[in-house]
Amino acid sequence: MRELIGTHDLLFVTLDTLRFDVAQRCLADGRTPRLAKVLPGGVWERRHSPASFTYAAHHAFFAGFLPTPVTPGPHERLFAARFGGSETSGPRTFVFDAPDLPAGLAAAGYHTVCLGGVGFFNPAAPLGRVLPGMFAESHWESAFGVTAPDCLGAQLDRLESIIAGLPAGRPLFTFLNVAAMHQPNKHYVQGAGSDSVATHAAALEYVDGRLDRLFGLVSGRERPCLVIICSDHGTLYGEDGHVGHRVAHETVWTVPYADFILEPS
Repeated sequence: MRELIGTHDLLFVTLDTLRFDVAQRCLADGRTPRLAKVLPGGVWERRHSPASFTYAAHHAFFAGFLPTPVTPGPHERLFAARFGGSETSGPRTFVFDAPDLPAGLAAAGYHTVCLGGVGFFNPAAPLGRVLPGMFAESHWESAFGVTAPDCLGAQLDRLESIIAGLPAGRPLFTFLNVAAMHQPNKHYVQGAGSDSVATHAAALEYVDGRLDRLFGLVSGRERPCLVIICSDHGTLYGEDGHVGHRVAHETVWTVPYADFILEPS
């Protein structure tokens, strides 16, 4: 990672609330063909989230604590805020002298952009300004949110205009929080009366259908783009009596993860 900073754009996508088992099943069933083309080895990596809900997980992510591999560690991290005693920073880690990754990348010359999705990125309340406030530029509107059937399409419209106005030589860090999988998601299955694992999967299928456009946008610049794509946590639809997340349940803690490089198109 240390060698890529400055020479590569960065795209960090969180597929909010996406369950690992659903992501894996959709991939195996051929429902996410665009992801199948870009995931290393054509598979998701199984990892553990640092937190059980969006706000806490993203605070950890922006400090450099991405989802942790499930195999025994320690595992060298891609990014790390400098602090004494870190056992997971290594010679390949991009270590930044800042409280968060967007600030660290800004100091390295990046323009940093946040395209929020779920409510923790909605600036209508002070809490919703904390995570977006780490970025030089942040955007949220109801069309990006959990009740908008084409939330990712609206976010990509905004990203396209941002990229068009950015100097070609300026490195770009784009953070994209995709809200489609989060409840409510029943609108992705015609006639569904409630949210379920099936509507959650249909939401992921919708997202996959927009990924060619996303990857085309970020690979249309003059430099390669490192893509990190993962979930922040899973969610429950009645398993063990639970609905939602923010509980210590294996389905909540286990998330899909991948990283890969897109060459300029």
